[in-house]
Amino acid sequence: MQVLITGSVAFDYLMQFPGLFKDLLLPQMLGHVSLSFLVDSMERRRGGTAPNIAYTMALLGGRPRVMATVGVDFAEYRQFLEGAGVDTALMETVAGKFTASFFATTDRDNAQIASFYTGAMADAGRQSVAAVVPRPDLVVISPNDPQAMDKFAAECRDLDIPYLYDPGQQVARLEGADLARGLTGARFLFVNDYEFGLVCKKTGLDRAGVLERVEILVETRGEAGAAVFAGGEEIAVPVFPPRAVVDPTGVGDAFRGGFLTALSHGLDWNLCGRVGALAATCCLEGVGPQSHAYAPKEFVARFRSRWEDGGGLEALVR
Repeated sequence: MQVLITGSVAFDYLMQFPGLFKDLLLPQMLGHVSLSFLVDSMERRRGGTAPNIAYTMALLGGRPRVMATVGVDFAEYRQFLEGAGVDTALMETVAGKFTASFFATTDRDNAQIASFYTGAMADAGRQSVAAVVPRPDLVVISPNDPQAMDKFAAECRDLDIPYLYDPGQQVARLEGADLARGLTGARFLFVNDYEFGLVCKKTGLDRAGVLERVEILVETRGEAGAAVFAGGEEIAVPVFPPRAVVDPTGVGDAFRGGFLTALSHGLDWNLCGRVGALAATCCLEGVGPQSHAYAPKEFVARFRSRWEDGGGLEALVR
């Protein structure tokens, strides 16, 4: 199955301030704030929903395609993704712009002051699913420029291409009508439990109403695992216990990458969910969404140390 992944591509700049922001903010002067924080450390991590999903699919032996707009600073990131097995041919560089970036400074109480630079992501709408050759079997529409998300969903409906609608962080920005339009006709809706609540609140739909508009609903629930709603049934997906909890960044994207890999091999919903669960745990055990690594054989062996697969995961190691 040819999967095309669309969505954000970003750099995360993470800084640590040893003091407390609250000690430096003067209530009577908030209208004239002028502060500079001397930080102890800074990390730049590769991120963005689309390459995070693709990275897991590549670890599991796939060659996923990502379609996105990136900046003039993307060359090293592109080289990393290609080396990992991701097809970056449809990741278009926008002249004169930098790749979308998240700048966050965190104090010792975990209070955070952050800024997000949209950068080249604002140009995502100039791309087109209709122009992609060969035609994808499934398109992932993950958080991106809102107009691009709407455009890609409309193109998939017009071209009768199945798509996975994953509004993610953009649920907060999208209006109810936008969300209803995006999920109506989607093969999959992927959300976490909080996002699902917002989708229902903004659209006025309940779970039954959502399932009248999408074929399969996948809802992740953090430490409570996940659930797949398909064919009138709810399939409960447990968490694969982690060896250590290091960093939750990108865990949801890793779940999607594992689920999509299993789906591309024709596995059932139970195995799709459990492959996603283990992929999420592997990400949780590393720092950032793309620092962990494993071979497919290692992944399958770890899966079988806890769960049965009836030989279904042999497809991952062939």
